[in-house]
Amino acid sequence: MGVVKGRGKLSARAQNRMYDEFAHLWPLIGPPEEYATEAMYWRAAVRDNLGPGRHEVLELGAGGGSNLHHMTRDFNFTAVDLSEKMLAHSIRLNTDVEHHVGDMRSVRLGRKFDVVMIGDALAYLTTEADLTDTFATARLHLEQGGVFVLAPDWFREDFVSPRVFNATRREGAVELTWVEYAHDPDPSDTLMESVFVYFINDADGLRVETDRHLLGLFARSRWTELLEQEGFSVQATPITSVDHHQGTLLVGVLQRGEA
Repeated sequence: MGVVKGRGKLSARAQNRMYDEFAHLWPLIGPPEEYATEAMYWRAAVRDNLGPGRHEVLELGAGGGSNLHHMTRDFNFTAVDLSEKMLAHSIRLNTDVEHHVGDMRSVRLGRKFDVVMIGDALAYLTTEADLTDTFATARLHLEQGGVFVLAPDWFREDFVSPRVFNATRREGAVELTWVEYAHDPDPSDTLMESVFVYFINDADGLRVETDRHLLGLFARSRWTELLEQEGFSVQATPITSVDHHQGTLLVGVLQRGEA
C-alpha cells in the first residue's frame, strides 16, 4: 500500500483552504476522470523521448494523485506534495505509489529518476527564484538524458483577465458547486490570483465559503530561458488541459553532463 515518508510543518504557501480544511472535497473538485486526456499527453511525452519500458517517474506537487492515476500501469511512480491531506487522497487512489511530504523547491530524495513531472502545482511558484529552485530540484533527481515534463496553467501572453470557471458535482449526500475567478491585478509583476467560491450543500444545509490563491504568472520565454539555464533543451507541445482550455506542455531533456 502507499506509504508517506517524511513529516514536517507546512509552510504558509500550503495554507490555501482547498488543500487544508476543504481537502476532503478534492474528489469532487478534481476527480481522476477529469485528468484522463491530459495524462495522455504526459504519457506520450515520456514515450517519445525515452521509448518503451516501465520508467521511474517522480511527480512533484502530485496533490490528490488524479493525474498520475492514469499512468501507474505504464510507469513506476514516486509522488511528492506539501499537503498531507491531499496526499491522503493519492494514497487511497494509488496504493502502489510511494508518497513523500515535501516542498518541490527544496525536497531531496537522494535518488535519480528517468522522468520528473509537475502539473498545476507550478501555479504556486510566484517568483523566478521559485522557478529556479524547482527546476534545480528536477535536475538533481534526473538521470542524464532524463525528461522533465511541465504543464504551466498559463503564460502571461495567453492569460486574459479575468477568467471564470465553474462546475457542479455530487457524491452521496454532498453537492458541491464551485466558481473560480482568476484575475491579474497588476500586469507589471509576476503574480495573479484565483478566488474560489464553494457552495457546499450537504446534510447540514447550504453554506458558502471563499478561498483565495496567490499564483505566479510568467512569460513563456522566461520559462524556457530558466529551464535552459538548468541544462534542459526544451520543446513545447499544445495540449488540452484539465479545465479544457488550450494549454502547453513543456518537455525538457537534461543534456549530458548536466545531471
